[in-house]
Amino acid sequence: MENISLLLSEALTPYRASLGAAGSRGECLVTLKDAAGTVVLERVVSAEQLRDKRLLTDVVDGFHRDLLIAEGRLEPSMIA
Repeated sequence: MENISLLLSEALTPYRASLGAAGSRGECLVTLKDAAGTVVLERVVSAEQLRDKRLLTDVVDGFHRDLLIAEGRLEPSMIA
């Protein structure tokens, strides 16, 4: 899982990603922190989403969208 954390951090630069256990079925809590260590986003994802390259791409795309919203660069109402 450390490799997945590094891949997520690289894909979501400048944010740092970390993974933690979140459920009895192998779910993981993905936490994104900014350079100051402040939690910006957290999301629970299934272990399958982290193992499958296509699903992992969807997870990263979702985080990109959520970061744009959190940064105020995209309005939630603009997502269709």
